[in-house]
Amino acid sequence: MRLHPECPFCHPVYDPGQRIVFETANCWFLQHPKAQGVLEGSGVIVPKQHRPSPFGLTPQEWQETQELLGLAKTFLDQIAPDGYTLGWNVGEASNQSIGHSHLHVIPRFNDEPYAGKGLRHWLKKPENRRPGQGGDKR
Repeated sequence: MRLHPECPFCHPVYDPGQRIVFETANCWFLQHPKAQGVLEGSGVIVPKQHRPSPFGLTPQEWQETQELLGLAKTFLDQIAPDGYTLGWNVGEASNQSIGHSHLHVIPRFNDEPYAGKGLRHWLKKPENRRPGQGGDKR
């Protein structure tokens, strides 16, 4: 198994705050208390093998990611969110801060200050337009 010594997702048991909520043969659903202060219930689904991005996941890891996503939703539905934001950041330009593939599973609530603001909210702002980019209004 390919593991990186300094990667918190390769070795979740080395971080006393990190909690393995669910586990399959090849993946984990993890929660960390640092995220719970603002993002109540949030967690990540990660492959046990070090994969820099979801583009390198095996078919089995995709299947187990889907399985864990279902388990995570059932588990998180207990806190009665009004919706979910799911997403991967891949690469530095996307703000991937840990170089190990991880699917964010974030329960969302109508009483949040950013309720109704999804993944694309900031991306669609005109000030995010690249230099020389046309006026595509999508």
